[in-house]
Amino acid sequence: MTAATVAQVWDWLAAVPDPEIPAISIVDLGIVRRVAWSGDELRVAITPTYSGCPATTMIRRDIVSALHGHGLDRVRLDVELSPPWSTSAITASGHDKLRAYGIAPPNPDIAIACPRCDSSAVECTSRFGSTPCKALYRCTACREPFDVFKCH
Repeated sequence: MTAATVAQVWDWLAAVPDPEIPAISIVDLGIVRRVAWSGDELRVAITPTYSGCPATTMIRRDIVSALHGHGLDRVRLDVELSPPWSTSAITASGHDKLRAYGIAPPNPDIAIACPRCDSSAVECTSRFGSTPCKALYRCTACREPFDVFKCH
């Protein structure tokens, strides 16, 4: 196979879902930092959402599997913890996908709004949601619980 372009690889990685939030890709979540060729080896740099993220092993496996599925045999993954991942790495498309999935995307500049009814009448019920990087809220307007991505 002819070597894939970096743009093609980014497209392929954009189809790899996050194992904890399958509605968003690892690219939209900002986990993939860099894609580059080094000779005939493809190097992909990733940064987990936090250093102890249990999904990192699955993400690594899914990246290699996806790239092997596209005929790329020589793939090297580099895990970079510095600078740490930040919610500012989530793309605008990622914000939309989180909201559509029922998770309020992080935004330190505005009040948290319910992803279902858009009401800002919400209350925090637990600082820890379904994963350590989220908090659990409840909308007092529609009464639905929802996760909020913590800003960091």
